Amino acid sequence: MESLTAFALFFGAVVPLFFPAASTVLFPKDALPTKSGYLPVNTTSDSAVFYTFYEAQNPSTSLSHTPLLIWLQGGPGCSSMLGNFYELGPWLVKPDPTHPNNLTLAPNPGSWNRLFGLIFIDNPIGAGFSVAASPEEIPRDQTSVARHLFIALRSFLTANPTFGSRPLYLTGESYAGKYVPAFGYYLLEQNSRLPSSLRINLQGVAIGDGLTHPVTQVTTHAVNAYFCGLVNRKQQTQLEHLQNEAAKLTSEEKWQEAREARNKVFDTLLNMTGLPTLYDFRRNKPYEMEMVTEFLQIEEVKEVLGAKTNIVFEVCSDVVDDALSEDVMKSSKFMVEQLVKKSKVLLYQGQFDLQDGVVSTLAWIEQMEWEELEMFLEAERKVWEVNGLLSGYVQRWGGLTHAVVSGAGHLVPTDQSLSSQAMIEDWILDKDVFGNENIGDSILEQGAFGSENKGSIFRTLTNSFRD
Repeated sequence: MESLTAFALFFGAVVPLFFPAASTVLFPKDALPTKSGYLPVNTTSDSAVFYTFYEAQNPSTSLSHTPLLIWLQGGPGCSSMLGNFYELGPWLVKPDPTHPNNLTLAPNPGSWNRLFGLIFIDNPIGAGFSVAASPEEIPRDQTSVARHLFIALRSFLTANPTFGSRPLYLTGESYAGKYVPAFGYYLLEQNSRLPSSLRINLQGVAIGDGLTHPVTQVTTHAVNAYFCGLVNRKQQTQLEHLQNEAAKLTSEEKWQEAREARNKVFDTLLNMTGLPTLYDFRRNKPYEMEMVTEFLQIEEVKEVLGAKTNIVFEVCSDVVDDALSEDVMKSSKFMVEQLVKKSKVLLYQGQFDLQDGVVSTLAWIEQMEWEELEMFLEAERKVWEVNGLLSGYVQRWGGLTHAVVSGAGHLVPTDQSLSSQAMIEDWILDKDVFGNENIGDSILEQGAFGSENKGSIFRTLTNSFRD
């Protein structure tokens, strides 16, 4: 690369500046994280997660009461810097409109830190700028992932003692459909063993287009594709055969074979449809995530962020993906079932995601073991608007909220920035269609499991492989 792009902010406009490769990239002052660096996860090694923290831009309460959001990327093995610089952070990497071969940094009007503090964590160790002292230390299961995150969060809160009482919300997308509930479940367990003064103030979890209960989700792709007009009946039947094989292998706990069978479903669906990506069936090309890779491989950018400059940044790590390969088809549904009783849970999906989208999520929601499930399923589904325009549909009861985001694919904040911002803010603040009518004290009630859904359209597809 012969030159690097730097950035200056003049009268609210982003202006790209060009410097020789040896010079320094200049961030706009407002684009710098409030804090960033490394949080250790192991006292006997150098393993640590990398984070960037952005304080709330316009908090509506004192900072001691302003919610903190943690964002976890999926993968497994993808960096949360993708969420930071491509989806929901305060500044996004974009092609320079006047010099298409260069990148620029522009403010994001739909940032999730408008009202709340926002922490991006490269998770697990080995992903993004995080450090795994050895490949053996990379987690192989969700309990290990959650343990590392808990240690890192404790370190962050200890270094920032005024943050300890702030309400905490765990958020993420895709494979974080496992990370988020695992971390939340682990926090609940740890809080139950700690005096109230040391407990972490977990208030809720939000999962976007998540993989949470694979044994059911893998059985929904054929019917989804058929009713989207992407395959015919013969192709649907072929896909169902592949799906059922993946579900069967999952029920037999043949985890690696089950993952490979799921991948075969996706490969077949792509071949049948000619789509470039399952993340959004409207797209003529995949999401342009390589921009983030290019930007974060610049040494001066690493220095500004406080990342180790000797790390060659990758948006997604094959090493981490391999380490968690046998975890992919395992379920985290039972963790969500506990969280929905003791906190708020938001499950949202982009309307056009074929991989972990609406149909996939509704199928496992209908199988939840939760005493208020029937009331949720009977709750009114409301039209949701932002600034007078249709943004999607929201259904809620008790601790559970389900949202469909119109005009979005797998990366909801990228596709519908302002809608995603309104969603997370209104859900946390209990406003508008995300408000707390019919909520009462139900999320705090403790009762026996046992609600059974009797009307699922997916019953014939999944009955043989239920947990």
